[in-house]
Amino acid sequence: MESNENIWKTRYNHPFPWEQTFPPLSMVDMVANSATAHPQAVMIDFMGRKTTYGEMWRTIRRVARGLQDMGVRKGDRVGLYLPNVPHYVAAYYGAMMAGAIVVNYSPLYTAAELEHQVEDSGTKILFTLSASALLPTALEVLNNSSLERLVVGSVAEVLPPAKSVLFRLFKRKETSTVPHDPRIVHYADLLRHGEDPAPVAIEPEQDIALLQYTGGTTGMPKGAMLTHQNLTANARQVRLIDPHLEAPDRILAVLPFFHVFANTCVLNRTVLNGGEMVMLPRFDGTQVLAAIQRTRATSLPGVPTMYQALLDHPATPNIDFSSLRLCISGGAPLPLEVKQRFEAMTGATLVEGYGLTESSPVLCCNPFEGLNKPGTVGQPVSGTRVKLVDREDPTRPSPEGEPGELVFDGPQIMKGYWQRPDADKEVFVDGWLRTGDVGVIDADGYVKIVDRLKDMIAVGGFKVFPSEVEKVLYHHPAVKEALVIGIPDHYRGECPKAFVTLQDGSDIDGAALKDWLNPQLGKHEKVCEVEVRLNLPTTLVGKLSRKELVAEERAKAEAAARQTGTAG
Repeated sequence: MESNENIWKTRYNHPFPWEQTFPPLSMVDMVANSATAHPQAVMIDFMGRKTTYGEMWRTIRRVARGLQDMGVRKGDRVGLYLPNVPHYVAAYYGAMMAGAIVVNYSPLYTAAELEHQVEDSGTKILFTLSASALLPTALEVLNNSSLERLVVGSVAEVLPPAKSVLFRLFKRKETSTVPHDPRIVHYADLLRHGEDPAPVAIEPEQDIALLQYTGGTTGMPKGAMLTHQNLTANARQVRLIDPHLEAPDRILAVLPFFHVFANTCVLNRTVLNGGEMVMLPRFDGTQVLAAIQRTRATSLPGVPTMYQALLDHPATPNIDFSSLRLCISGGAPLPLEVKQRFEAMTGATLVEGYGLTESSPVLCCNPFEGLNKPGTVGQPVSGTRVKLVDREDPTRPSPEGEPGELVFDGPQIMKGYWQRPDADKEVFVDGWLRTGDVGVIDADGYVKIVDRLKDMIAVGGFKVFPSEVEKVLYHHPAVKEALVIGIPDHYRGECPKAFVTLQDGSDIDGAALKDWLNPQLGKHEKVCEVEVRLNLPTTLVGKLSRKELVAEERAKAEAAARQTGTAG
């Protein structure tokens, strides 16, 4: 029988051959090529205001020059603490043009999370907005960390004129006053430095373009060092799974750009292709449906919770989805029912892909045309190799016929972790990237994830690490022991649930602990329940064990599903 490690090479179902080479290409040259090829084409539609490639290229150059005049040099770190707004695109490519390394920060971060990563990365300058959900946190970090400068923009300055006036009149409660501080620069002032930045020599395969923080296989966030070549290669790989490259390309950009999935599959891939991004600052079902109708969007990359929300939206039956062609789902397993219902509703093809932050991120995807296997993550994208290694000893192949840990090799694999050579030794084996996921490769070269070595919880496409939530729980004086696991959730895929035992004499209940805990957690970390128990399971050596709780909750979910099926 042909080795499953190479079977996709002869049974490849993506539209372009698996054997591809990806010549070195910097992120700066990638966007410059598109701007030069079609300067009049629309790059961004933001709430109805359109920006062409030529206009954005000039803004990118102004950002680069402004940063250089502020002292930014090659290798300095510039952070983006932004939602999906045009400022993000200009700052992202502009910082890279100045020679800087971009650091993505989630707008959902608490001040403590933001400060930790600012310090770890050595971020010097941070871009943000004068929004009440962002600016106070950014100012707190500016005053309590080594961060040197803030560049603050306003949503009003990138809206169409009429909407800009309305925003200023009616959205004042959503904005914060920017204080007078020599460390704070207004975005509009940054752009007044001119558009002639000093050229910076970039070695695409060596120079880091992006620090993307991830928990990896443990709970402590680490910065994945993604080179210019990692990012441009993955954008090209994603482009090559599209069977309609020459068709109009209008992507609904609602996945957050700070997430590596959107960074590649929405931003970089669309810019590479000279397509249009219809940008929304956050996911709102009503706004997404209106944008599809207004712009005739051709693609909606998303996570399963987004597709479920659209299926449940009361306006969905009245929307014309005929423009949608292709949608790719990632970040969490795609339920078959969601896939089938969404395809029936829209007429578009919805496929599941797979990847890691450490791989820029896309590694595998189901074909848009041809053999599609629900329950699998498809075949490797072009130029990517996968194999199975022993779950106990990754230096050995997995036993014949048994699941193994998935390891990958390809041009999109990160350079390593930022200042963490110890972590590099754990995640690389003979040059291959360990995923921590256990899988099988079938006779057609399709990859199926069957388990995971790590304890990470996938909540709506975001990673939540039990140890981080447990750490907060232990600060409560009544908590003696704590374990957090992921339990099935119809909407988000999984939801964190905490189990605790109490100190002698304590009588607090789970609901009160939940009310105390959740305000201290990030949005996706919030637990759906805290259950108080007399004891928690342990291993033979006395270590607290999640395994038994996971099995117990899984059995409860399956029993409930059977009961629902019987009742129906």
